Amino acid sequence: MRLCIYPGTFDPITYGHLDVLGRATRLFDHVLVSIAHNPDKGPLFTAEQRLELIRPNLTGYANVSVTTFRGLLVDFAMEQHAVAIIRGLRAMSDFELEFNMALMNRHLQPAVETIYVMPNEDYSYTSSHLVKQVSKYGGDVSKFVPANVVAALRTVYGFK
Repeated sequence: MRLCIYPGTFDPITYGHLDVLGRATRLFDHVLVSIAHNPDKGPLFTAEQRLELIRPNLTGYANVSVTTFRGLLVDFAMEQHAVAIIRGLRAMSDFELEFNMALMNRHLQPAVETIYVMPNEDYSYTSSHLVKQVSKYGGDVSKFVPANVVAALRTVYGFK
């Protein structure tokens, strides 16, 4: 079975993330959505909350599971027997950071490939950060995130 890891902070998950996930499900036998415990990023939601926000949005995928991880991504990938890491590239601004991470991961663990896919252009400007900024000030983010995420953001930011 060809397993890939789809890692991220997913704080919160967006339709862009789900689009990349859909593309990954067509390329691999199984995709493991892997939520990083990354306190350095100052996430709005805990890893466990992010897990609960993602789960309801995976019901249409028979070959997807979700978990959390700590530590180096490539070590986690090897523990899971993954053959690849899949990442989304929205714009050229993503490329440099992603390129450097891929090269470091290859240096640390040459057996795990990094594969990039481009999400649908409708999501090329969407990011979790922007979604949180808009939501914080009461803006409508329902075109960018699933309904359960909209509700969670409204709760966190004190909107009805």
